[in-house]
Amino acid sequence: MKRTTLSLIAAGAALAAVTSVAAVAAPEEGPAATGKAAQQPVERTSLLCPAPSSSELAETTYTAYTPKTEVSSDSGTAALVPAARSLAGKDDKKDDKGDKGDKKGEEEKPFLAVKKQGAPVTAEENGSGAPALIGLAEGSLAPGWSAQQTTHFTAGAGRGLHGAACSAPDTDFWFPGASTVEDRSDYLHLTNPDDAAAVVDIELYGKDGALDSEVGEGIQVPPRSSVPVLLSTLTGKPQTNLTVHVTARSGRVAAAVQALDQKVGGDWLTPSAEPSASVVLPGIPKDATAVRLVAFAPGSADADLKVSLAGPNGSLSPAGNETLHLKSGMTTAVDLADVTRGEPGSLVLTPTGDSGETPVVAAVRVIRGKGADQESAFIPAARPVGDRATVTGNGAKGTYLSLTAPGKAAKVRVTASAGTGGGTAATKTYSVGAGRTLAADVPLPDSLKGTYALTVETVSGGPVHASRTLTLSGAAADGISMFTVQNLTDDRGTVTVPAARPEMGVLLD
Repeated sequence: MKRTTLSLIAAGAALAAVTSVAAVAAPEEGPAATGKAAQQPVERTSLLCPAPSSSELAETTYTAYTPKTEVSSDSGTAALVPAARSLAGKDDKKDDKGDKGDKKGEEEKPFLAVKKQGAPVTAEENGSGAPALIGLAEGSLAPGWSAQQTTHFTAGAGRGLHGAACSAPDTDFWFPGASTVEDRSDYLHLTNPDDAAAVVDIELYGKDGALDSEVGEGIQVPPRSSVPVLLSTLTGKPQTNLTVHVTARSGRVAAAVQALDQKVGGDWLTPSAEPSASVVLPGIPKDATAVRLVAFAPGSADADLKVSLAGPNGSLSPAGNETLHLKSGMTTAVDLADVTRGEPGSLVLTPTGDSGETPVVAAVRVIRGKGADQESAFIPAARPVGDRATVTGNGAKGTYLSLTAPGKAAKVRVTASAGTGGGTAATKTYSVGAGRTLAADVPLPDSLKGTYALTVETVSGGPVHASRTLTLSGAAADGISMFTVQNLTDDRGTVTVPAARPEMGVLLD
């Protein structure tokens, strides 16, 4: 038999084999069959939680949850483990190899693990030893996996209720609203989930522009470690209002600023949504006694913005602060006093008619109470809820949900999960009017025991922005009206899978 004939037979056999595998492997439905991209559940999710407090009086509760989905597989893991603690730019390595080995073993032991969908879990840690956490979820427990840490302490700088949703690692973060004045101690917490060191640059922008600071360049974050950086050590001149820009030149990190104030308590300042021409800051409490808006235009152009307050009955502009001009590269702050005037609301910043589409970032500091009983929290610009958002650590009392539809009206579905100690999930649907903020009456799980998770899903209409407020009062708060606010954003439960189909032409080249 000629060589050419043998080659043709071999090629035909290979083509038949590949065609057979493709036919067996091709799904009956989905992107390959329809020729369209599809949303599929994620198979792996990372979360990072900063070290909650250096106070010996601190009491911290961690919660984690994976919402129920259509994922049929029962296999999956979701666990948070302690990160190593490091000083800025320095690793806490020990000289004894045995000690390092033992330490690694301890770090890999789960601190908090989710066992199944729809069942929240919780853990507590008191004092200054509560750790930063590094988390990974895989398989059926990855879609929508969410975690929260909530801390309270009644004395010292920053005393109050501090809450932070654990976040995914990234490489770029903006924090308008930080400060380095004498009464404030703001720490930037950087957490590295990977097995290689990350290198981070920190830029500071005040009211007159960028601040000179070589100390903020090339900060080392060791593998699987968390590093706190005191912002006042990066600049010599105190700044009342700062915008902090964090970029990872190598690796990836999670970043959050903990603001500790001697007079008005404190809370976590989480990153603003990525720069955008229009931003929404949802969920300013109705009893806010002072609201300070801090905004920044990171590009090369100035920004002119219309300032609106979306309330229960519609939108209006704060008297005397109807518009805001931002000079490029300079932090601008505006005190809006008690702008909500007894009704819950959300700030909406949009370009004025002739200003173009200049991207901005923003946050507000909110104060409740008066005199020695004042307490503060931060609300950064929020991304929309998207298909679904989840927030954990909600209690039977003191939990408030704010929903804002800045453009078109929308309908959302809110599900309260079973509790950490038992109960039955409950669901309620809400309509949010265009340009309005709805203070939703949160559904409570039946026979609730412990804390529960809230899942918010967009059913129809325009984008919805949401936040959750936790409050603590009475003896546990030493008479202070403590509170913390967390934005709800898409919980990354699904990912877009592009269409694909077998291509036999590659065998004939």
